[in-house]
Amino acid sequence: MTTAEYGSQMLSLGGVHHLTGGSKPEGRQTCAALLALCNGDAVDLTIDGGSALTVQAGAAPVVDGTRERRMRVGCGSATIGMFAAQWQGLVDEVVVVDDHITGVVSEHQAGKVLGWAETGIKILGHRSTPGRYFRVSEPGLGWGGTKISDPLEILGPWNARKGARPGLTLLMVSTTGEEYAYYVLDEALVPQPRPLPEALRETVGLIDENCEPSLCTVLFIGGAGGSLRAGVTQNPVRLTRSVQAGATRLTSGGAECFVWPGGGITFMVDVLRLPKGAFGYVPTPALVAPLEFTLPRAAYLAMGGHEGAIRTLADMVGQGGEYATAARLDGWVEGGA
Repeated sequence: MTTAEYGSQMLSLGGVHHLTGGSKPEGRQTCAALLALCNGDAVDLTIDGGSALTVQAGAAPVVDGTRERRMRVGCGSATIGMFAAQWQGLVDEVVVVDDHITGVVSEHQAGKVLGWAETGIKILGHRSTPGRYFRVSEPGLGWGGTKISDPLEILGPWNARKGARPGLTLLMVSTTGEEYAYYVLDEALVPQPRPLPEALRETVGLIDENCEPSLCTVLFIGGAGGSLRAGVTQNPVRLTRSVQAGATRLTSGGAECFVWPGGGITFMVDVLRLPKGAFGYVPTPALVAPLEFTLPRAAYLAMGGHEGAIRTLADMVGQGGEYATAARLDGWVEGGA
């Protein structure tokens, strides 16, 4: 299952339905895109009915031609939970604009704990729990991942019976601190823009400081097929059980893997932890990832391992693997490390 969390979008790409379940061009294009992503190259993607993206492991995503700078510190509610104490005494109301959960400090539990007074504010959105509002806007490239360029668009009329008054101060800020605005209610209880006080500038900067740089992560998910397992042991299910039990250590290009629960050997690995160019492909089309199974010799033989095929590390270094000349490592000598 894929989802989105705190503004991080998660895409599931590939799989047999696209590699071999559709047309040949679809399979070839899917395989080429996956291979490039796994080997650390940039790939251009388009979402049906959505945005155009450039994705590259370890680099910031480019969305509709704009390179993202910051991950949000959290949703609007989380931002209030983190910084409400910083705002107390400096401003009467704070709204953190977010395309997921927009937060209002005077209504939020964090504000209540601090004794924050009511302000009579009204948010044009779907109220979830006190101080939390969904769907104040559709997602976009504006404030807090919304389509909003003017944050006052999400405010309704202020209610004097619930604390609104002339002179009440309002800070509106995004979940990255990149967008912010400061207002003061006039005699008609209409917010009027004012320069941001220096005392609040530091708190806005604190939001930005706590945001991680935007980053694409590419996780490869694959499985150890039956022929591969048969190449390790005469009874492949013993290898599966050994990996699932943790007796056999599974790595991919030397990188630690997360082994999924359930049948078979399905693993997940961060492609940036593998050597550059570690992934290949076969004409099926399908990707090929390096896999290593590490276990004591005695345990390997006990599971039905191919004893006659065992070679020493020194022999492998000196003579190479299956293809001796291509696999020889320059600078390694007999007994070297």
